Parts: sequence; C-alpha cells; structure tokens
Amino acid sequence: MKSVVCHGPKDLRIEETDTPAAAEGQVLIEVEAGGICGSDLHYYNNGGFGAIRIKEPMILGHEVAGRVAVMGEGVQGLSAGDLVAINPSRPCGTCEYCREAMFNQCVDMRYYGSAMRFPHIQGAFSQSLIVEAWQCVTLPTGVTPQEAAFAEPLSVALAAVRKAGNLMGKRVLVTGTGPIGALVVAVAKTHGALEVVATDVVDAALERALQVGADRTINVATHADDLERYGAVKGTFDVVIEASGNETALRAALNVIRPRGTLILLGLGADVTLPLNQLVAREIQMLGNFRFHDEFEWAVRLIGEKRIPLDPLLTGVYSVNDAVEAFEAANDRSSAMKVQLSFSEQ
Repeated sequence: MKSVVCHGPKDLRIEETDTPAAAEGQVLIEVEAGGICGSDLHYYNNGGFGAIRIKEPMILGHEVAGRVAVMGEGVQGLSAGDLVAINPSRPCGTCEYCREAMFNQCVDMRYYGSAMRFPHIQGAFSQSLIVEAWQCVTLPTGVTPQEAAFAEPLSVALAAVRKAGNLMGKRVLVTGTGPIGALVVAVAKTHGALEVVATDVVDAALERALQVGADRTINVATHADDLERYGAVKGTFDVVIEASGNETALRAALNVIRPRGTLILLGLGADVTLPLNQLVAREIQMLGNFRFHDEFEWAVRLIGEKRIPLDPLLTGVYSVNDAVEAFEAANDRSSAMKVQLSFSEQ
C-alpha cells in the first residue's frame, strides 16, 4: 500500500509499506480521504516544530475517513463498507489524567503522526490503516469521505466553543480564520451567538469565514482601525477565541473584549508576552484549549446531519500520488483553506 512519509524538511515521499492485519477488537480501514493539518505542514516545511524534530521517517496525517474493510474478532456495531471517521486521539486510559477523565492531557497519548515520542507515532496517511474499533464513528448515507475527514478539526472547534460557555445572545470575536478558526465561526453561530466577527490578514480566508457564518470580517493588516473601534467603552465582545497563535492578534483582541469577558486561547505559536495589568483590571477569564475528547462523536453527528457548512472550506483534493503538490498547495494561504488527499485514486 502507499503511504505519505516525511523524512525531514521538504522531503516527502510516497512509499510502499506493508498492509497490516486486524487483530481482535481491531478494524482494517481502507482510507479514502485525509486532510492536511497545520502540524503536518510543520513537519513538511521544517521537520517539526519547537523542540520537536523528526528523528526517523514518519507517516504523516491524522484527519482521515474511510471504509470498513475487515473486522477482527469480537468487533460489534460495524459492518463492511461503513463510512467511518477515525478518532486519531488514543489516550492510555490508565494514567492519572485519564483516571480523572482529562483524556486530552494523557501522559502516554498516542496521536497519529506525532514525533513527540520515539519511536514516533506513525500517522494515518496510508491506503490501509489498522484502528481499534472504538476509534470508528459511523457516518450516515449521503455523507462523503471528504466531509467525514473534517471530524477531527471540527472536534477542536467544538472543544474551544464549549469552553466559552453559553453563547446565546453573545458577541464573539474569532481571530485567525484558517481551517480551525473558520470552523469556530460556524460552531459559534450554531450555538446561538448574536454576532460573530472574524479577523485575519488574508482576504481569501475571510471570505470563507463569511460563507460559513461570520457576520462581519476584518482584514487587520489593511483595516486595523475597524477592529479598534470595538474597543470603545471598555470593549464589545463577550467572548474572544484566538485561533492564530499570533501575539499581535492576541493583544488586539484584549483591547476589544468586555470586562469579565472570556478569552479562549486555541492557536499554537511562539512564546508571547501578555499585558497582565489589562487582564487583571478587566477581570478577563483566560482559558487554553488543547485538542478534544468526547467532542469527536459530536462532530461526526453534526457532519452527518449537515449542520456545519463544510463545502466553502474544502479548496482542493489531490491524489495520494500528488502528495507533494498537495502540501505545497496547502502552504499557500492566499488560495487554500483545507486541502485533502484522496487515497482511493491509484
């Protein structure tokens, strides 16, 4: 079978790897669609991020969906041919944090396509994939594999919005409208937000934010004053969800959030400095969000019910044979939002 293997910066290869076999409680999935994530791009462009570096060839990818091909002994609730989204988050279930139901903080997490451990956790960008049966969440008829592959990033967006609490009648600012930020916009609207404003520095990304539900968008590179106006009378927004990981965006957001508002930090980036006096004086509640857990099944349910607009976010589908071209396309934020690989094409 073909797998997308990263050997280092700009060294991505399509390699033949062994087709695995399903053991008891496991399922063999014929992968059909896989979304390229920002972390995949970090490995492709830089060989890693922060202090994390690839030390051995690693299959990339964790946003995948496919069809059930073979079921191991004891598997129930699945049938051959089912379209399933694959939950890439595999906590150990036994560590201190898992015992406290903080599964996303597991100290022995095995997350597809991660070089945080050695040997690395191989990713899911392969034509066939062995998974535990519990990782599979079935989609109804009428859902495409491309739609199903949005389950992982949608889960992240759901987890972030969940931390913000009740959004009914609230004004929400989303800073950074890449795939995750755009999905946060869509989720915030489905949760009853009165107004959702989205900011970015790329017009194409902002246009897609409008298509998935934003009431207004602001290009802060060219129209920063438009955002600053929301800072009058101690701020406008009840909730800010920061999805860019950019210090400039974070500081600008703090100027427009209301006293006792909620700031959700979702974007990963470099170390930043924070104006503590501003945080304290305005009594801002600041929360981080990392990955997800039970939100994955919610995401699949929302996708299955067609309640989240996904079509505007899918900007390219490439054959696995053209994976390098796909990664280069995903690098271009001026035109790309979510780029996916198709593994069913030969």
